Amino acid sequence: MSNVADSPKHFIVLDAVSRGMNEVGKIAKVTKMDKAEVELVVNDLTSQRLLMADEKRGLLGKKLQVEITETGKSLLADRKKELEEKAGELRGMYRNGDRRGVQSFMDDNRAWLPMMIFSGLMSALMFASIMSFAGMAMNPAEASMADDAGAQEATADSGSSDSSSDSTDAGADSGADAGGDVGFEGDVGGGDF
Repeated sequence: MSNVADSPKHFIVLDAVSRGMNEVGKIAKVTKMDKAEVELVVNDLTSQRLLMADEKRGLLGKKLQVEITETGKSLLADRKKELEEKAGELRGMYRNGDRRGVQSFMDDNRAWLPMMIFSGLMSALMFASIMSFAGMAMNPAEASMADDAGAQEATADSGSSDSSSDSTDAGADSGADAGGDVGFEGDVGGGDF
């Protein structure tokens, strides 16, 4: 059994279950994690009473369905609040052009970045801009989360004008803020991102 507080993957699975993904296959699909790994995490979370598991019989055989417990919801909310504060710190360093601060933050919190993207605390575009600004490359887990979140953002923004997307591309390529607030859940003003 691993320590949940130190495991971003456990929180990603908890977050997926809290959003209604109640089967291992669905969780694996939305989290981009291996199904066997999701099963291990679900078993771990169940043994720690953060999830409740129930085996349902259906036409296709037995399926394990999971539900988040109140303790799991509370732990997830606490971690998301902490990560939201960290995302705010990162946003401030990025806006102030503090490259060393951003690099230090990324080194210290790198494991939690996929959770920040998955939970919507940081947009994929903002993440990619920060990585470019810091001169860092994405690892496969980050790239997978960013690609998936980026595709969802592109679908949501499909009604925007071409001229605004041209200015966004220029700002993202240079790593500079194209003006306004960028890419964090709950920002007022939305910015050009």
